[in-house]
Amino acid sequence: MGVMPEAHAIDAAKPIDVASGLMISFELGVEDLANTRFALSPAHETLLSLRILQDPGLSAVHLPWRRSVLGRIGSLDTGLLMSVVARRRTLPDFLTPRPTSFAPAFAEELAVVRRTSPARVRRDLVAAHAPDPLPAALYDAAAGDDAAVAGLRDALCELLWQFWQAAIEPEWRRIRLLLEADMTYRARQLAVGGARLLFADMHPNLRWHQGVLHVGQMLSSHHVAASGRGLLLLPSVFVHKPAPPVDPEEPPGLVYPSRGVATLWDAPPPADATALASLLGAPRARLLTLLAEPLATVEIARRLRVTPSAVSQHLRVLHATGLVTRARDGRQVLYRRSHLGDQLAEGSEPA
Repeated sequence: MGVMPEAHAIDAAKPIDVASGLMISFELGVEDLANTRFALSPAHETLLSLRILQDPGLSAVHLPWRRSVLGRIGSLDTGLLMSVVARRRTLPDFLTPRPTSFAPAFAEELAVVRRTSPARVRRDLVAAHAPDPLPAALYDAAAGDDAAVAGLRDALCELLWQFWQAAIEPEWRRIRLLLEADMTYRARQLAVGGARLLFADMHPNLRWHQGVLHVGQMLSSHHVAASGRGLLLLPSVFVHKPAPPVDPEEPPGLVYPSRGVATLWDAPPPADATALASLLGAPRARLLTLLAEPLATVEIARRLRVTPSAVSQHLRVLHATGLVTRARDGRQVLYRRSHLGDQLAEGSEPA
């Protein structure tokens, strides 16, 4: 195993930022829109997070996470691990298998990767790094026989498992809550305004026009007819722009930046140790402090790092006592402090 004593060891192969006018497009029929679905993928998040380690300039939001991770992965062979990220930041498709359920476990997805044929491994590694040659950490094995390629695949799986446990699994609960909050919002957009509204504010690089979803600023250009296979949408905290599969033969799918990432690593609101906490209890006092803006239950749970069911119990009490109001917004219910709640939370004297 290689040792990485300093952060700059990861930045040695820093990728370039390529502005491109190339475009990938997905042609979606009625059946494809009916089969459009969302999913969570810990494998995608794990692989995409490697790009943040390689190039911290991609997102200043994730610098707190990156600093904490660098102190926990010093024993991993980071040379081999980071070699899967191409100079242009593309990733081999076989390492991010298409989820077949809503939220597969990381171990389930890694088991799929372990079953990848050597021919597919070799093909995807070359495609992800093209037009550049494979880095030295991959070249010898990929150029060898099937046994050598299978050994490389298994070594990558073992490294990714260790990286998942050290870097992503400890944060997965809060990451998942944020991604689920994004999907709730997107589902409402789809229900209210159809595909046009769904993609309208997902990212500036996306454009929906006459049944075709155009993904701009890509590194390659191709057109994919979904032909009844539907579209898989994967929100991500670590991706900075929409990312379809590298291989045009893959079923239509799109990893896109999730909403709310700017608050992901924020510390939860501190407990109010004064009269408000004495009156309501610390959990409800924190909740009331948070509700200066309208928020859904899932988003509240994410910010407070508790379960949605626990939030719901406290909200019922606060609503019954007139401290919060609620209003339906599509399929979700938004909660906000009432005037009385504002007075308590802000220390105002009643009028």
